[in-house]
Amino acid sequence: MTNCVFCQIDLNPNQQIILENEHCLFLHLNQSKDTEGVLEGAGVIVPRGHRETAFDLTQEEWTATYSLLHEVKSYLDKKHNPQGYNLGWNVGEVGGQHIFHAHFHVIPRYDNESLAGKGLRYLFKSEKNRRG
Repeated sequence: MTNCVFCQIDLNPNQQIILENEHCLFLHLNQSKDTEGVLEGAGVIVPRGHRETAFDLTQEEWTATYSLLHEVKSYLDKKHNPQGYNLGWNVGEVGGQHIFHAHFHVIPRYDNESLAGKGLRYLFKSEKNRRG
């Protein structure tokens, strides 16, 4: 995929590979390194092969993602000392996926955030998210 920012990492100069294994990469966007930022330490685990969604990953890619996730946690725990994490896949346009190469969000959470203690369900339970 010549125009995919996860297949062609150099298409987005603001992202960098932090950790990797045979089947996947952990990428940071440069603004995620900002110690004052909301997404301090956040990144995505992406398969090296182009897979549109998490449902398209091979068994080897799932295993590699699991393995890399534990390495990522160790790295983030040492570097940023978060007090929690949000983890997730967005699948399909309605599910919030904007880049159609599967990517697993790893978002460290901190006790001094204004939304500390609010998980993913908090967003979906909002009055603004009522189905019409």
